[in-house]
Amino acid sequence: MRPLIEAAEAAGAVRLDVRWTLGGPSRESDYAAGHLPGAVWLDFDRDVCGPVGAVGGRHPLPDPEPLQAVLRAAGIDDDSHVVVYDDGDGMAAARTWWTLRWAGIEDVQVLQGGLNAWTAAGLPLETQAPQPKPGTVTVRPGALPVLDAEDAAAWAEERELVDVRAPERYRGENEPVDPVAGHIPGAVNLFLGEDDLADTAGLRERYAAHPDAAFYCGSGVGAARTALAVTEAGMPTPPLYIGSWSDWVARGREVATGEES
Repeated sequence: MRPLIEAAEAAGAVRLDVRWTLGGPSRESDYAAGHLPGAVWLDFDRDVCGPVGAVGGRHPLPDPEPLQAVLRAAGIDDDSHVVVYDDGDGMAAARTWWTLRWAGIEDVQVLQGGLNAWTAAGLPLETQAPQPKPGTVTVRPGALPVLDAEDAAAWAEERELVDVRAPERYRGENEPVDPVAGHIPGAVNLFLGEDDLADTAGLRERYAAHPDAAFYCGSGVGAARTALAVTEAGMPTPPLYIGSWSDWVARGREVATGEES
């Protein structure tokens, strides 16, 4: 199954609204102002990610039990078809897709273009919050490959570790979020832009040259969008260092700057 779905194909699915802004307030008021019919609101930071600690990154993995409770409250069963959407940049939606896949839920897709594509297609929104019948899904974590800091360091030495942040962040010239600038020693840079998700042929050509790559970003959100792109290109979903740069620097690990040779 393709991980991306067009607006006209999204009928009959459990719909999850995960609109989110990095460092911004909750988008629940936007959900209340208008969302896809039947869509359930999930707070990305609270419901999709785990609590932030001293290490683990800014968007750590959730614990299975609270994640399962959230998904059951949204009406998800083990065999449900789930469609996730955000505004359209694919960031929060891709990380939610990845998290649900990691949790053992197979039939999950991201609405390509998000809410913007839905409304551009002339499809309706609603303001009433649904009251879904509680689901019976069982969260089974570990269905997708995950790296920790030690794994990421070894991957950079032995295979190919790819940093998908903007080039200036990778080189350490600008770091708007985390307290230390730079990249993991040995990692290479391959930035994924928002518009690249729509170019399936280009994605296939781009990532076919990196068949053994694992990916990271600032906090595991952009890396999940890259995993979505790789999967959309018809290749296996790659390993992610889900704690990413925010976990790496919190652990006081060695930092590189500039370009790798």
